[in-house]
Amino acid sequence: MDDASQVVMDADAVTEFLGTGGTGVLSLSAGDEPPISRPVSYGFDEETGWLYFRLAVGPDSEKAAALGSSGASFVTYEETDDGWRSVLATGRLAWVEADEDVTEVLAGLGRVHIPLFDVFDSDTRDLEFRFVRMDPDSLTGRAQTVPPE
Repeated sequence: MDDASQVVMDADAVTEFLGTGGTGVLSLSAGDEPPISRPVSYGFDEETGWLYFRLAVGPDSEKAAALGSSGASFVTYEETDDGWRSVLATGRLAWVEADEDVTEVLAGLGRVHIPLFDVFDSDTRDLEFRFVRMDPDSLTGRAQTVPPE
């Protein structure tokens, strides 16, 4: 590694980096088993600070079984010409339920952009997709600083 160092990103830099959505890795605690980690797309609602995820769930879904039973972490990162940046969120995930305040949920989902990408080995028409959200207990970012040459 060269003379690069890392700095903690302030709240504004974290919000700017998250934007309204992108991709990252969601990890769910699985008791004594290794965590369940999956690539996901996310949406970030700056107004509430919530992260939204659109997850495929099926009858044998490990994600569905682990959801809500323990903590979760989410990381998104990017490498640029100026170095890398990453944001880590930790907290609990909750299903976005139909009986919640529909106005609040729709408003939050309307402020985010959850990219769609396909990493499934079956036809997505055969999968059920559900939204979950995280109200992070912790939301931190780090950025690399590279001194000029």
